[in-house]
Amino acid sequence: MDKLILLYFLLGVIGPGGGTVTFKGLPNLVNVLENQPAGTTVFTFNVTSTATVKSGFPYIINTSPITKAFELGVILPTVNGSTALLGPLLAVELYIPEGTAAGTIYQINAFDPEDASNTLTYSLTPASAPFTVSATGTIISTKVFDFETDPKSYSLVVQVTDPKGLSANGTMIVHITNINDETPYFIGTTSTYTIPEEQFPGTVVATVTAADPDADGSINTLLYSINTPTEYFTINQLTGVIQIAMLIDRDANPLRLHPNITLEIQVRDSPSGGHSNTTLLTFIIEDLNDNPPTCVQYAYSIAVPETEPLNTVLKNLALDCNDIDVQAPNNLFNFTGISGLGSNQRFQLSPSGSGNIMLIGDLNFEAPNNLAVGNEYSLTVAIQDIAWPYYTTYIYVYVKTTPVNEYPPVFNSSSYVFNVSELSPPGSKIGQVYATDLDYPYIGITYSIAAGGSTLGATNIFWIDPNSGNLQLVNYADYETTPKYIFTVQATDPGSKMSTASVTVNILEANDEKPKCLPNYYSLAVPVNQAVGTNIQNFKLTCTDRDSGPTSFQYFINSGNINNHFAFSPSAGSNITSLMLTNPFDYSSGGDTTWNYNLIVYITDGNLLSAKATGLIQTGTVSLFISVYVPGLTTLTTTTTPQNVYVTQTLNAYSATAWYVPFVITLGSLLLLGLLGLLIYLLAKYCPCRASPQPDTEMLIPPEKKKVKHDVFWEMTKINTVFDGEAQDPITGRIYEYNSKSGARRWKDTQQPIESGQTLPQVAVLPVGTTQPPESTVKAVTPRGTPNKREKTPTNPIKSEENAKPATPKETTPKTQPEKPITPNKLQTPREPSPYAEPVRPNRSPLSPRRSPKVYPNVPNTPF
Repeated sequence: MDKLILLYFLLGVIGPGGGTVTFKGLPNLVNVLENQPAGTTVFTFNVTSTATVKSGFPYIINTSPITKAFELGVILPTVNGSTALLGPLLAVELYIPEGTAAGTIYQINAFDPEDASNTLTYSLTPASAPFTVSATGTIISTKVFDFETDPKSYSLVVQVTDPKGLSANGTMIVHITNINDETPYFIGTTSTYTIPEEQFPGTVVATVTAADPDADGSINTLLYSINTPTEYFTINQLTGVIQIAMLIDRDANPLRLHPNITLEIQVRDSPSGGHSNTTLLTFIIEDLNDNPPTCVQYAYSIAVPETEPLNTVLKNLALDCNDIDVQAPNNLFNFTGISGLGSNQRFQLSPSGSGNIMLIGDLNFEAPNNLAVGNEYSLTVAIQDIAWPYYTTYIYVYVKTTPVNEYPPVFNSSSYVFNVSELSPPGSKIGQVYATDLDYPYIGITYSIAAGGSTLGATNIFWIDPNSGNLQLVNYADYETTPKYIFTVQATDPGSKMSTASVTVNILEANDEKPKCLPNYYSLAVPVNQAVGTNIQNFKLTCTDRDSGPTSFQYFINSGNINNHFAFSPSAGSNITSLMLTNPFDYSSGGDTTWNYNLIVYITDGNLLSAKATGLIQTGTVSLFISVYVPGLTTLTTTTTPQNVYVTQTLNAYSATAWYVPFVITLGSLLLLGLLGLLIYLLAKYCPCRASPQPDTEMLIPPEKKKVKHDVFWEMTKINTVFDGEAQDPITGRIYEYNSKSGARRWKDTQQPIESGQTLPQVAVLPVGTTQPPESTVKAVTPRGTPNKREKTPTNPIKSEENAKPATPKETTPKTQPEKPITPNKLQTPREPSPYAEPVRPNRSPLSPRRSPKVYPNVPNTPF
């Protein structure tokens, strides 16, 4: 059957005005046999052009559809030929993975060109190949291929035959491809390795090798890894080389207890998926002598008593030293010889090589050889490994000998005798006892009174200085009570060793006792006409003296014996004497004016029992009150006893060191109270109410009364105040100190002196009966109590509450002449404003803001 095939050609036009292109021989119709092979020339035509054609691609100037076509007709006449194969069967290559199940691998596509309905026959050669072809042209594999054992490829010839016997042949090459179907395995791996500790990182310790049965290894690459977690090893994943990753310390846990490290090594034939295999490697870590001996400390200080016996082990160094290496001989060491200052013939290691430091010499603290080195010894002991590289460590031992209290103190005399006058005041030194101690170094001796040394009413009359041994009096000794003291002193060292000695203190007699007379005070009445030379009311004095005899007394009237009316007889040489009238009274002519006599009588002793040319004289005192009266008078003349006027100024001051002030104040107060009581007693006794004068008695003209002069005494009591509290003034905000009992106050931290020209208020004391003070009585008193010359004294008045600040001091002249007459028995004081302003007491409520604030002038360190 003939077929017609039309071929179409496009006409190309070159450039406007550039000429034309013309196909020659077209259109046309040609015949081509159906069995012509590919590549047979079908038709040839020519192209002519009148234009110049440039090299390169044609320049298209018209992109519109074709405007004209030329046709070439090809007629294919039928020819009786062979069967035709469709597709690339003439050169077919197939790839089959190994392990693929047997079955269809290819379908042949062929037909008979003369009659497509003809049945075709298919065959394969060689027949031995594990392939077959079906009647329909299906090529089938007959086995499961193994790349490792079967041929890697097969070459097949496919023949297709039509019913007429014509055939067509094609070639097919079947390639068997390798797949990853085998598990890799390790080759000749050693399972146990022994490696030393402390190898540097990067050191190769083992290599593992594996193989993969799949082909020659070109399909994949084997990868190595360590499955066991470890910080000590790493593996090269491509080569299987195992290296040290970090230093391995056999002496540290857990390797100290378990020195074996087991690793699971894995090999895999694919980075992902694939097949893998594992093996176990065990590394035994070998111990090395890589550690020197160590000790708890490398310097020791040992105190050894000087009496320590020989062969005593002072220190066992082995108890404090160790080598942390695990295995012997790496952990074994020895101690070598002792060296150092003073170690010779005193210390050694026993037994040799051990750490026992033994005492082999004398450590007597007082020995000259030991004193030469200060009783201190520096020892050096070496501790060394017995295995290479023989690590060595040095230990320093300082031995200090401590003294032992071996000897008791010894007094330089077993008994001491001292003499002391009974007049010696407390604190007087009597003598000294002394003891020595043979122990070195001398650490002191303490002295004490062990027994004795006391008397009635005065326990511990003697005191001994515990450091020096000086004996002192702590109270007055009385010869009359105890003429001799015998007591025991004791010397004790710090180690409680002691010794004693006897001390005898002889009390030397002295005239220290005053004569005592009875009566000590007496009141007498003598008539005005008492005869001279007679005893007044038979009055006698009887005197005694503990340290003087009866003939040692002398009697003197010291005061009150006006006109010498009275005397004692005998005046000396007896302990009993009488009061005698020696001169008559003369009131009529004015010779006597005193009717009452206060006699102060002194009685002295001559210390006759002391047997000394010179000696102390003690004086006793007797007070006698004698009243002269006129017998038979109807009128009794009385006199007024002069009285003293006491003016007391209190100055508040404070001194931290005046500890005696409270005692003086208390004593003075008691004396004043006693004096006041005595005055009341005398007034009550000697000023009785007298009876009315008798009318038949001759009247005596009493003498004109003289004006009694009253003396004025100025008494100042200095009170030291202790300021035991602090508070803040709510007005000024300043801090002041106060005494919680007396209420005294002063500003705090005001230690500067008062400014120049500033003085305290002036006080004038005037004798009674005067109208103008004398020049010497007007004085300015400074804060320290020192009187200044009469001068103008600045005052510091307080300003009003508008500014509440201290006013500027102004000078004012003290008033020395009062405006009104001075009345008797009164003191006149200048009316000066006080320079002090009181701060608010600590327990007082804050002042109301309506009141004027108090202003405090700057008077440093002045109590107020």
